[in-house]
Amino acid sequence: MIKIAVTGPESSGKTTLTRQLSAYFGAPCVPEYARIYLALLGRPYAKSDLIAIARGQARWEDTLAALHPPLLICDTDMLMIKVWSAFKYGDCDPTLTDILAQQRYDLHLLCRPDMPWAYDPLREHPQQREELYHIYKEELQGAGVLFMEVAGDEQQRLHVAAAFVRELMGRKF
Repeated sequence: MIKIAVTGPESSGKTTLTRQLSAYFGAPCVPEYARIYLALLGRPYAKSDLIAIARGQARWEDTLAALHPPLLICDTDMLMIKVWSAFKYGDCDPTLTDILAQQRYDLHLLCRPDMPWAYDPLREHPQQREELYHIYKEELQGAGVLFMEVAGDEQQRLHVAAAFVRELMGRKF
């Protein structure tokens, strides 16, 4: 199985690209657990909620991975939660780091925030998207994982990402 994580700052096209790739390849996708968790929370979230979000995201990924699809596409990853914790709260709980260490991805698609900001009540930092993008990029480089930056409009992103995923699948199978 090839497991892909779509990551990047808020309003950078992660969910759109995840859905496009899922449809293109006929592959299952893991939605962003945080969206459902926060929608049902009924209060402003706290730092401790990030652990629950990470655990929920990991459970969803593990559940779909247990079905052994040839390709699994994840609309976010543990790195995103780690970066968010450090950015918003100034540090990252070791539990988040432990969960991050347990999740493995064959490829991270890093979405550049080169599209217009789209309002969403769960989004918080429209002016810091570029700053966050560089933090994600530095984290991915530091982790030594395979990642690819995607930019441009929705069709450009899909074209580039799909070509890279096809190439990756050809290497694995």
